[in-house]
Amino acid sequence: MDSGEMKKRLRRVLFENNTPGGRAFDILLFIAIVVSVGLTMLDSVKSIHAAHGALLFALNSLFSILFTIEYALRLYSAPKRTRYAHSFFGVVDLLAILPFYVGMIIPGTRVLDVIRVLRVLRIFRVLKMAQYVNESDLLLNALVASRRKIGIFFVAVLTIVTIIGSLMYIIEGEANGFTSIPKSVYWAIVTLTTVGYGDISPQTNLGQFLSSLIMVVGYSIIAVPTGIITADIVIARSRQERTCQACGQGGNENDARHCKHCGARL
Repeated sequence: MDSGEMKKRLRRVLFENNTPGGRAFDILLFIAIVVSVGLTMLDSVKSIHAAHGALLFALNSLFSILFTIEYALRLYSAPKRTRYAHSFFGVVDLLAILPFYVGMIIPGTRVLDVIRVLRVLRIFRVLKMAQYVNESDLLLNALVASRRKIGIFFVAVLTIVTIIGSLMYIIEGEANGFTSIPKSVYWAIVTLTTVGYGDISPQTNLGQFLSSLIMVVGYSIIAVPTGIITADIVIARSRQERTCQACGQGGNENDARHCKHCGARL
């Protein structure tokens, strides 16, 4: 078998899922990704790392070597190697194996092991979810279109929390934990977003009343950017779709020539 034929066979297995070999490889790759990410998560638990650190390291090393072989084979069989290497999945594939070799060269860089969790992104390739990239483009376009409105909204929110934080600093004071205006603003942000860590809490009646108002207002503030983005998504969707004049049905792509419902020419 010559090298050209070998590349074609590898390409069908590694990059395509419409062959028995490709489907089998995708299943094995999915299992390997899930198991390797699970091992990385378990290794971050101190008690488990102390008891089974050597075993987890050996298994993670094995998966890293296997993924390295896969990455090398993808580079070898890719029609355009540079394009694959600079693609989203190519970068993810590289980042998934890089921490292992960095750790071998520079011991003690366990923080880089967390990057291995990026392997979970490779599931998108296995599940062929890249076909939904148009939907992500739609969301991105909606975010770009609403950036000014959202920007004005956040400026208004920052103004509100600054005023409220300053008031709480005056009302509660250092005796109740509001030791400075920045810390009081931090409390206002935590309360307004309905997180409520509880590390600082008002003790006076006036402070508790103001806190109650902030929590109620917080729910409506969370809904505002959602409504803005949703409206822009609807507008962006309407620009991408065409309505058939024959049957009156919508949902046709903007560059479609025939209606997908009745087949009439658009």
